Amino acid sequence: MPNLNVAVLGSPGFSRELGKKGTESDVTLYNARRGDSNLTLIEASKYPEKLASLYYTASFADYAVLVVDQINAAFGETVVMLDCLGIARGVIIPRNYITGDQLSKLTRGTATEGYTVMEDDIPRLREHLMAEADRAPRGQASDTGTVVVDHYFNVRGVGAVALGVVRAGQVHRHDKLLTRPTSKTAQVRSIQKNDEDWETAELGDRVGLALKNVEASDLDRGMMLTSDPAVTQTSAITGELRQVKYWANPVAEGMDLHVGTGLQFNSAKVTETGNGHVTITLDRPLAYAPGSRATVMYLNGGNLRVVGTIQLP
Repeated sequence: MPNLNVAVLGSPGFSRELGKKGTESDVTLYNARRGDSNLTLIEASKYPEKLASLYYTASFADYAVLVVDQINAAFGETVVMLDCLGIARGVIIPRNYITGDQLSKLTRGTATEGYTVMEDDIPRLREHLMAEADRAPRGQASDTGTVVVDHYFNVRGVGAVALGVVRAGQVHRHDKLLTRPTSKTAQVRSIQKNDEDWETAELGDRVGLALKNVEASDLDRGMMLTSDPAVTQTSAITGELRQVKYWANPVAEGMDLHVGTGLQFNSAKVTETGNGHVTITLDRPLAYAPGSRATVMYLNGGNLRVVGTIQLP
């Protein structure tokens, strides 16, 4: 059952004609299905007021639909965010007489430069996205797996339920999962996909996991539920901060930042700089898989609040 997670950015409510509305918070989810293929469409409900809304939406996605009603600061910041997160597959839909040539000059050199330019045609876009979902990678058998949590709650008679996406491997019913970045362990009571019970969830699947041995209060957005012992956590990051080319301000000691990886969005402070490296100390631990990088953001940055990326230790 292939699933494609799509960030739909630039025009709030655009997804209403593409799928059925589901969970709504600072991100709004829509769902569509054709045969065995599924689309999960995500919109940034609180952007541009809240940068976290854009970050969560783009981090959720494997694919992007960027609707351009006007070329402004929000458009530029969205392109920079997609670039930092490496979302290199997508569609750009120019509107209001904006042309593809105009946009190509602005997206050149970013992850978005290869996006397909498409007319504002909902039936054609839906068909395109379903075809992409049909081609989505199917999971391979694995003894370990990781789910990144986006919503969580208690269900009477069931207990804690976590909604999220399988980001690596497979998750099986009865698996014991570490709840990174905490030290608790949860057991999978049941797995649901599209309101149907399954024994296994695979890479890319959006799932609901009923959990034993934890309460909803033990969960958090961005938490990694994992059976992979390589998933770890850190309270500080030291490395080269690769600033986006449009970021003109120096990053100095004492600067308050936010650091994101997966669906975590943690406040942090620059505690040391020098020799081209920075040390960023996090207010709470950040969970991550080996080889991950984090996106660094400065919420008081004005028209551009995305600073750059840094490799996690």
